[in-house]
Amino acid sequence: MSVLHHFDCTNELHTVRDWLRFTVSAFNEAKLSFGHGSASAYDEAAYLILHTLHLPLDTLNPFLDARLIAEEKNALLALLKQRVDKRIPVAYLTHEAWLGDFRFYVDERVIVPRSFIAELIREQFAPWIAETKIVTGVLDLCTGSGCLAILAAHAFPDAVVDAVDISPAALEVAQRNVADYGLEDRINIIKSDLFSNLTGKQYDVIISNPPYVDAPSMAALPPEYRHEPQLALGSGADGLNATREILEHAADHLNPNGLLVVEIGHNRPALEAAYPNLPFIWLEVSAGDEFVFMLRREDLICSNLNLI
Repeated sequence: MSVLHHFDCTNELHTVRDWLRFTVSAFNEAKLSFGHGSASAYDEAAYLILHTLHLPLDTLNPFLDARLIAEEKNALLALLKQRVDKRIPVAYLTHEAWLGDFRFYVDERVIVPRSFIAELIREQFAPWIAETKIVTGVLDLCTGSGCLAILAAHAFPDAVVDAVDISPAALEVAQRNVADYGLEDRINIIKSDLFSNLTGKQYDVIISNPPYVDAPSMAALPPEYRHEPQLALGSGADGLNATREILEHAADHLNPNGLLVVEIGHNRPALEAAYPNLPFIWLEVSAGDEFVFMLRREDLICSNLNLI
């Protein structure tokens, strides 16, 4: 029996508690994949219900026994059907994604924000950057929704940030988010295939969450991830095509003592094997020290970048 069959019985659901239990069961029965802002069926169900009912996202318990009116039930049911039937990530249904306390508009023109680099920006890359005021130029390469560029603008208030992407559609979303935060005078939206349109530009910090999914993983992606722009996910057979390009040209766009920070997913072993002479510094994030590397400009200049 299809999970959707159960939605014919939702007239028996009255309270937030009823809808929460039903939604968790439906998500689990449908074997949905998570990872676009929620880690489990429960977390995603709670978020979707609270968002739809316009309730505080961090306050569930006081409302568990509150009854829904018919209009609220219909709105929630419509979203649940799309999530289960079409496997659409919940962020695309609500048109919002969160990184810490920052909310961003998202739709299917951009991948759902989830970069570990956000954690490092919140810490202002300490201890690698001693004073925030020395950072006057930041590049967010492959900006997508513009989320990391916006976080960087807040973390480094003296910096001008260039938010770069190859996709004009993604840049439309980035521009909307930049406007939402009133940062049009500090964040420049630039269409560029990585560094191709950045001739002569240099920065104190370059951050990038580029495409890094390898070909086998792309072929095995759950349906939820296939709603995202594939251009923003896949990067060749080993997932390193974009990263190679970044490593080759980053030094030309970094000021003396500048930092390059790149997220590469599960590709650390492949990257270290390909570039044995590069002294990668693997930064600690919530998931460990396997996912984000840092290099100084001087490391890139002094090292032999040739593949072994």
